[in-house]
Amino acid sequence: MKLSTLCFCLRDNQVLLAMKKRGFGTGKWNGYGGKVANQETPRTAAVRELQEESGLSASEEALEQVGLVRFYFDGSQLFECHVFLVRDWHGEPRESDEMKPCWFSISQLPFEEMWVADGKWVPLVLAGKKLEAEVNFNTNGSEVKNFSYQERQFV
Repeated sequence: MKLSTLCFCLRDNQVLLAMKKRGFGTGKWNGYGGKVANQETPRTAAVRELQEESGLSASEEALEQVGLVRFYFDGSQLFECHVFLVRDWHGEPRESDEMKPCWFSISQLPFEEMWVADGKWVPLVLAGKKLEAEVNFNTNGSEVKNFSYQERQFV
């Protein structure tokens, strides 16, 4: 099981997504994030990944944790993902060798070009819910076999 992070930067009624250009999830729109390295907390990793992938800098205090999502592929847990909203940052998003940024209206997200499960949980966290969720994919991640969540608070 790998610890990972995911950040959604918000302004007005928009969310910043990025097209993944290489690696896991290539060709999909997603938030910014990645693996939590040894000796890092999820918040520290989220700040680092946001800066590396987008050029945006945010403080750990600016991250609001809204989710803990466990992703399973054919019953085996692959990722435990800490999900954050970011409303305060410095800089302008820039394209990196891994990610190409684009602002989307929260009401018009490109779910057909995102992970198939994103339509089940991303709207919930963008609407203000805080949740712990489990997503069970088939082997290649093209189908959601099961999805469940419960609301919870984070400190």
